[in-house]
Amino acid sequence: MTTPDSSTFFKKENRTLMNGLAGLIDHTLLKSNIDKQQINDLCADAIENEFAAVCIPPYYVNVAAALLQDSKIKVATVIGFPMGYATVFAKVEEIKRAIQDGADEIDAVLNISAVKDGSWNYVTNEIQSFTRAAHLKGKILKLIIEAAVLTDEQIQKVCEIANAEKVDYIKTSTGYNGGATAEMVTQIKKYLDSSIKIKASGGIRTKAQAISLIDAGAQRIGTSASIDII
Repeated sequence: MTTPDSSTFFKKENRTLMNGLAGLIDHTLLKSNIDKQQINDLCADAIENEFAAVCIPPYYVNVAAALLQDSKIKVATVIGFPMGYATVFAKVEEIKRAIQDGADEIDAVLNISAVKDGSWNYVTNEIQSFTRAAHLKGKILKLIIEAAVLTDEQIQKVCEIANAEKVDYIKTSTGYNGGATAEMVTQIKKYLDSSIKIKASGGIRTKAQAISLIDAGAQRIGTSASIDII
């Protein structure tokens, strides 16, 4: 009977770890100058590596949905990206169209200006509108809050509203106003109901970063460096 050597064992262990990590990643491509071939490549990568989802511009949702229809990979897209200061009506219409085109998960940017202004009725209405538009169609809503530019009090208030409206995820960042940190994830987690998950996104380039964020409480990682990480 042949006993496997230690190097073989650790290769298998590492492969298992990476496969588990891949299943928590939204394989992301949100640049403004991408073409259909890049979306094709992104979806092929997602299938090969068994990522959780691809996260792409709304324009390419129908393309990705067709490419991924026979796989378990979800199609995620962004709404109000990256600044979030479009009207609630405009963003809800974006959500509806994205779902019609085949989106499974909606990453919607909160109106940060309204948060900074303390317009909590507006913020509540927006979060409620996002969540209903997604949930009425059985889709996932990830609320992007740009935590790096919010005070602790503002983060707490946003999380309280998110708890009441039962969003699916709080997403830390677009990446345009600071990235995700383990401390940020811990901060958000303490204000969220256990039923609401956290997606860490923005500036995540290495496996060590990804693991530290997961250890802090993130259940999903958004990154364009997915292949390098795994």
